[in-house]
Amino acid sequence: MQFETTNLDIYGHDPLPWSRARDALDGFAAEPGKPVFLSTCRPDGRPHTAGVGALWLDGGVYIVSGPSTRKSRNLAVNPACTVTFSLPGLDLVIEGDAAVVTDTPTLERIAARYRELGWPVEVDGRAFTAPYSAPSAGTPPWQLYFVTPRAAVGVASAEPHGATRWHFG
Repeated sequence: MQFETTNLDIYGHDPLPWSRARDALDGFAAEPGKPVFLSTCRPDGRPHTAGVGALWLDGGVYIVSGPSTRKSRNLAVNPACTVTFSLPGLDLVIEGDAAVVTDTPTLERIAARYRELGWPVEVDGRAFTAPYSAPSAGTPPWQLYFVTPRAAVGVASAEPHGATRWHFG
């Protein structure tokens, strides 16, 4: 992955290496105590933020959402979004574009990962179904999205401190 690094730190710290963020994300799955937030833009331009179940795999973020939810309706009009993580020692915002995943091999692979984590999800056509999901997810089937990172901002909350923006090319 090629990227440009911009040091945002005003206190003289070195830029944070992307490897710090990448290593913190490796195998990440949202769970209680490890929340993830998705921010989208409503058609009238107002922001919308919601907690989401998220997985970091394949160099990006997988999220699940019902097609009737505000976040899915927003993404259908404008796929640009941010996904926010509070990782050990690093707060991270991924900026990217979300796309609905419909290919069966990817759906099956991600469903298997969710089952490993305790969510009994199954592939149903080009989406997911399960006996339950988040209270705000709407009724099944739920769509799987992949957020392709375009840029990220990391702010270290532990040594070594710093603030950095990475733009992926």
